[in-house]
Amino acid sequence: MQYLLCVLCALTAGSWPQFRGPNSDGHAVGQATPLEWSDTKNVAWKAPINGLGWSSASVVDGKVFLTTAVPQGDGLSLRALALDATTGKTVWDREVWAVDKAPAIHAKNSHASPTPIVRDGAVYVHFGALGMARLAAADGAIQWKNNELVYSPLHGSGGSPVLHDGKLVVACDGSQNPFVAAVDAATGKIAWKKPRSVEARISHSFVTSTVAVVNDQAQVFSPGPDHLAVYDLNDGTELYRVRAPGWSVVPQPAIGHGLVFYNHDYDNPELMAVKLGGKGDVTESHVAWRINRGAPSTPSPLLVGDELYFVSDKGIVSCVNAQTGDVHWTERLGGNFSASPIFANGRILFLDEDGLATWVKVGTQYEVLGTNEVPGRTFATPAFCDGAMYLRTDAVLYKIAE
Repeated sequence: MQYLLCVLCALTAGSWPQFRGPNSDGHAVGQATPLEWSDTKNVAWKAPINGLGWSSASVVDGKVFLTTAVPQGDGLSLRALALDATTGKTVWDREVWAVDKAPAIHAKNSHASPTPIVRDGAVYVHFGALGMARLAAADGAIQWKNNELVYSPLHGSGGSPVLHDGKLVVACDGSQNPFVAAVDAATGKIAWKKPRSVEARISHSFVTSTVAVVNDQAQVFSPGPDHLAVYDLNDGTELYRVRAPGWSVVPQPAIGHGLVFYNHDYDNPELMAVKLGGKGDVTESHVAWRINRGAPSTPSPLLVGDELYFVSDKGIVSCVNAQTGDVHWTERLGGNFSASPIFANGRILFLDEDGLATWVKVGTQYEVLGTNEVPGRTFATPAFCDGAMYLRTDAVLYKIAE
């Protein structure tokens, strides 16, 4: 079986164009970034961000793109903004949607959690059930808006869109009638919309899907309530599914070694590895391994070579053999985690929710290589570009660079 992870955006120098990097796999490539930082050390600039959002930074062509939600009375101004990557100064700041009454969300969520995608001079922003839009990267001019993906989110919206072959794919798993949809990136029109085929007692989730090309076919891997579904990117046909009880799924799947690795529950998380390919329900035939000890509820798993790394929301960090699930090590970092781990500078970065970042050695022996800390809450996954790390807190965006 031939497969490859889709490259969601042109791999140009100096590009971190969407959630978890150029290939949406948590790998930072290119120039090394500082191994040490603080609120003052190796800080190129620190820019205050109005409002709150847990979207990660996307960095393309010398600009840093973010979304944020600014309170306005009982409502919100949902905004996209671009900063100059050299100076941290605001290039443009655009309201995309105005909301009269802010909906209720989970304490760990924000009203601007999905990460923007930047491609070919356009910025795609998604605010879940509150709407999505395409803006010009140069000046923030709105090119289209779509608020037709109507669903009833519970605890807000969290999953980021993915872009491949001109389609933006989003999972819309609300409190009822969950579905997955693709939106035409050029026009903003809905290309397809497919109801989830498995009825679940609790139907809400917050997943970011993954797209991979398997046997020359672009496929969408989208965990949801009580199952993982795999869709044909072209028309949304469900190709196969794996059943496993669970709800409120958050992590983005990882793909490699002919397997997809994903989480299927929040309260009792379990990480699973499933063989790629198949037709219909492949639960009995395709599950390669499952692990529940230390499995993540929120951070995405990270595949580096033959090993899979992951951290639980409660700070248990693990390394396992990706093909067999055999555990190399499991250790307690402590703290609480929402950000996904990143492979950068030849090591793994784990960032907790209180600004403490830990470098861990790659490999089958556990070793902490250093720690760094900044003040504030840190739920957003860091971005890496051109020898710099962009680290978002609840108040500011840091550019960490020498």
